[in-house]
Amino acid sequence: METPEGTWGSTRTPSSRPASQKSTRSSRSGRSQRSSRTTEQTPLLAEEDRPDNGQESEARTPATTSLLRSLSGSSGSGKAPLWKRRWPSILALVVLCIVVIAIMLGFLATEGIEDYAMQAAQFQPTELSLDGLTDHGAKVHVEGDFTMDASRVKKQSVRNIGRFGTWIAREAETGPTDVNVYLPEYDNVLIGTAQVPGVKVNIRNGHTTHVSLIATLEPGSLDGIRNLANDWIEGRLGQIRLRGKAQVPLKSGLIRLGKQTVEQSMVFTGGDIPTLPHYNITKLNLREAEHGRQGMGADASIVVMNDFPVQITLPPVAADILIDGCLPSDKHILVGTAETSQLEVQPKTNIEVNVTGNVEKLSDSLTEVCPDSLKSPLDAFLGDYMKGEDATIYVNCCQFPDPSTPSWASDLLKDITVPVPFAGRDMGNLIKNFSLADVHFHLPDPFAEPGTPEAAPKISAVVKVDIGLPNEMNFPLDVNQVKADADIFYHKKKLGKLDLKKWQHANSTRVEGHGNEGPSLLVQSDIEKAPIEILDDDLFSEVVQALLFGGKSVMMDIKAAVSVGVDTPVGKFAVRGIPAQGVVPVKPIRGGNGDKGGDDKNKLGAVNLKIGNLSIVDTSPTSITLHANVNLTNPTNYSATVPYFNINILVNGTKLGQATAKDVEVHPGNNTNILITAVWDPFTNSGAKGKEVGSELLSQYVSGFNTTLTLQAHRDSIPAQPALGKLLSNFPISLPAPHLSTPKEPSDGDDPEDPDKPDDSPHFIRDATMHLITSTAIFTLSSPFSSTTMFITSLNATAFYDGHPSGKILYELPFAVPPGLSETPRLPVDWSLGSVGYEAIRKALGGQLKLSAFAHVGIRIGEWREMIWFQGGKIGANVRL
Repeated sequence: METPEGTWGSTRTPSSRPASQKSTRSSRSGRSQRSSRTTEQTPLLAEEDRPDNGQESEARTPATTSLLRSLSGSSGSGKAPLWKRRWPSILALVVLCIVVIAIMLGFLATEGIEDYAMQAAQFQPTELSLDGLTDHGAKVHVEGDFTMDASRVKKQSVRNIGRFGTWIAREAETGPTDVNVYLPEYDNVLIGTAQVPGVKVNIRNGHTTHVSLIATLEPGSLDGIRNLANDWIEGRLGQIRLRGKAQVPLKSGLIRLGKQTVEQSMVFTGGDIPTLPHYNITKLNLREAEHGRQGMGADASIVVMNDFPVQITLPPVAADILIDGCLPSDKHILVGTAETSQLEVQPKTNIEVNVTGNVEKLSDSLTEVCPDSLKSPLDAFLGDYMKGEDATIYVNCCQFPDPSTPSWASDLLKDITVPVPFAGRDMGNLIKNFSLADVHFHLPDPFAEPGTPEAAPKISAVVKVDIGLPNEMNFPLDVNQVKADADIFYHKKKLGKLDLKKWQHANSTRVEGHGNEGPSLLVQSDIEKAPIEILDDDLFSEVVQALLFGGKSVMMDIKAAVSVGVDTPVGKFAVRGIPAQGVVPVKPIRGGNGDKGGDDKNKLGAVNLKIGNLSIVDTSPTSITLHANVNLTNPTNYSATVPYFNINILVNGTKLGQATAKDVEVHPGNNTNILITAVWDPFTNSGAKGKEVGSELLSQYVSGFNTTLTLQAHRDSIPAQPALGKLLSNFPISLPAPHLSTPKEPSDGDDPEDPDKPDDSPHFIRDATMHLITSTAIFTLSSPFSSTTMFITSLNATAFYDGHPSGKILYELPFAVPPGLSETPRLPVDWSLGSVGYEAIRKALGGQLKLSAFAHVGIRIGEWREMIWFQGGKIGANVRL
């Protein structure tokens, strides 16, 4: 007889003759003859035509099959033929196969005819339907075609004997039979009994008999069926072996052959063991619970592929839906319930199943963070789903809401839990827009250890995010807190990390979609002092240059693991580690108009830096420490907190001193009276060359020349962030030396030049009085300091009129120059008698004339001493006797 994919063996023990020899031969013959057709010993429903051929038929009723199909979550197509991959969970198929075999063997009188029957008989099922449930089982209607095909028999002698014998017998008939099916590997437990009515078939070669019967099935050991089902679900089944046994009353024509003991075994291995049917989710809607129920509801429409000639009416079914706990060994955690209505299954017609789910409340074990982890079981499930990966749900069978459903169905399926793949959905780019407002930068504490979290710059801002929502999310959702661990990329290179480990308060507003756009959720959160870790200093330098000089937004790529605290109809909980990515435009630091021309560095003139109110607070033999007030304009939309910042003061590339700001708050727009401390120490910073350059700068400065200072950051500008200081050193700022006066209020632009505006450049000598008789002169001096007395230790000066010397002063005694205006002592003058300059002074007796002067002056302030030169022009000199 033909053997399908499994291993077949049968024995028949007649009442009047031994069966061992026949059983051995039939088994040998059955293994040697294989074809695409079946024999009398083949089950009524051939293996390749059964929906599935594993233990699922013993483990589940049709109601279970429908539920699993409706709740499963993936679709696709397998590679093996459908009849070999699927099992219809109807125990009757195995039972009826045994009955047909008994019919075929009933009329046999010789060993040759037995071999003929085993090879020639075939049965093709055409319809299988469930006629209804009884108090103890189910009624199944089976239809099919039985045919004897002599061409399938290979041995000619057997074929000739068989055709002759069956031509004489014409028909074979069985009486009502009870068939028991056992599981040999499970202590031979009885898994079911089938009550099969009598069947009559034509056994002549080439004749086809249409068989139609209704069998009654009753489950056997419920524990045995559940054990088999659980082993299959957990992947412990390498093979399944079923053994059927029945006492079959047989007759052929008028000849009664008595009751024959018929046994049949089937073994299923490898790919013969079934898998879940394929499906497509065509609709999914998440909403608030209805009809007075609490929590959240779900509606799903699922199309299940059905290629079987099966017609079944399934009652309403309900099941619990669970997901994994923290560890694989943990008990599964209940999420909610799912229900299906009564379902009509038509032969070879795809099944549309409507499922209604309900989640009343999320348990603590579902939302609490797992030990040694940053995620809860719900986080892990949603994370896989939103990344487009298949998650796994578990269906715990089953309850039957219809009270007319027999109790044995619930008893059979209880405590059976089936893992079902739940197809993920790649959410793609959920962030439609991302922006920062009221940005405030916090530079690190100067005493923080470099490389530690305390040494990282921080940011405070209002984060505004527009999140696109899937169309199926139709329930109230409020985001009340946010945290994230984000990687920042520029030009596809990793720039740094934004660490929001602490929960930040948030609020959200749902905006309904318009046209083709779906709904969105506007989330706003105030973040406070979130650390920014720069990982690529060179790349950061590119970003800063683009922000300073680019004039347009810089596009930054963000990849983050986002955690949100949400308030839903099922309660408040946190969802952690949700993957998100997007492109964030960062506005340029200067509020430029995007112009392309001009020197980029000159564009920083918008800072409009003014310095005044200088006061000396300390001196040394080589240095002066000053305090000054600074006014500046911040042209950006960003503000900053600066606990400590140090910058070098240079002239033509020579470092002459340093300036330091502490605990400064800079906001957009005008910032006035910012206190800074400056240390002027050319010799310590640059040696003899520095001292020379410093002396020259002071000489030009007090003489009223236009002088320029350069402010440049350096590696230690921010001690805790040397890389940031080095980066800022690439952007030096040059500005005129401050006037020795109180700084004016900063303005948005320079005022037009006024030709009548008085010269406000510093004039150290305001006027002079010349006494001809005594040959002395008194000068009115203007001190550049508001509270410090300066001393002139030596003076070697010459006065000029139209370039001609008028007189010379050589004075070696020190005298004080207090703050404000003051007069010098009477200084002796050595007139240049007979010169043009002297004659001009003599002629101006009693009046005034304009003189110029050049002098070498020794200066002392505290311990600090310096020699400078002074050149003054248009000094008003009064001439007296």
